[in-house]
Amino acid sequence: MSRPVLEVMDLKKHFPIHGGFFGGVTAKVYAVDGISFSIDKGETLSLVGESGCGKSTVGKAILRLFGLTDGQVVLDGTRIDDMPAGTLRPLRRRIQVVFQDPYSSLNPRMRVRDILAEPIRNFGLAKNKAELEERVALLMDKVRLPRDAVGRWPHEFSGGQRQRIGIARALAAEPDIIICDEAVSALDVSVKAQIVNLLQDLQKELGLAMLFISHDLAIVEHMTHRVAVMYLGKIVEVATKRDLFSAPKHPYTEALLSAVPVPMPGAARERIILKGDVPSPINPPKGCRFHTRCGYAFDRCRVDEPVLKITDAGHWAACHLHDRPAAENPMAGAKGADLIAAH
Repeated sequence: MSRPVLEVMDLKKHFPIHGGFFGGVTAKVYAVDGISFSIDKGETLSLVGESGCGKSTVGKAILRLFGLTDGQVVLDGTRIDDMPAGTLRPLRRRIQVVFQDPYSSLNPRMRVRDILAEPIRNFGLAKNKAELEERVALLMDKVRLPRDAVGRWPHEFSGGQRQRIGIARALAAEPDIIICDEAVSALDVSVKAQIVNLLQDLQKELGLAMLFISHDLAIVEHMTHRVAVMYLGKIVEVATKRDLFSAPKHPYTEALLSAVPVPMPGAARERIILKGDVPSPINPPKGCRFHTRCGYAFDRCRVDEPVLKITDAGHWAACHLHDRPAAENPMAGAKGADLIAAH
């Protein structure tokens, strides 16, 4: 088997809280607390969960927008998390990002031509001005915008068009992997579908790997190969799209899927309402972090932290229920959103 494009191993990011008379560290925010995953060439892994669970922090840590507390990030066999900035710079070309807000992620004082040309110049991907102009024009073709729009300013485009420019900017560096950080959450419903279809077409054409960070499971179902579910800084379940949506193995995933709209007229699904609020990442619960809101929790969940274990081929879950006999495991027959069957 070929090596994954991206490997993340036991990644941790804790943010210190300073206080007191001398401004010392009084507490920590355990934003990401030991997660691992990998992404292959041409694959999309979606990272999903509630707001505040640490999804975007994972993306920023991979991009080296801040240092890690612990763990490793390996890009195509090369460890980059501890690499000096000067050594890392040529490798940055291979991992790019599409940000959430198309209204703030583009420089309002740069024309589209300059926005797209900047990464090409930075990484020396064009030999002369004519080749640079041709590359910019081809990028506009790839994201389905007219070539003659390169002379316009960002404010002259709609939100969906700006996000296409953001995608083109990411493609300009010829990356191996793109991190999409809530890349469609700020767009209208019809525009979301267009951007999702564009990303899928580009992935097939260019063989891109993608980390798709989102809280919208209905969108995730349309564009992912595998799904990793996060809760309070931890990954609680990893599975293929089909397995996770049809038969979730973690109570948190089951609750998330119960909230996905049913696409069939007249259909209904029992909604699982989680009790209580999400605990503070400053002082996460002992044992299973989800036990304070879980309807299936028992004594072991309150003292013993579960680890990701394989439950079926390619399906991993961090839940003590799977150590029980099937007759005593309410998740053994759990049904998901059945979105795939509905299509």
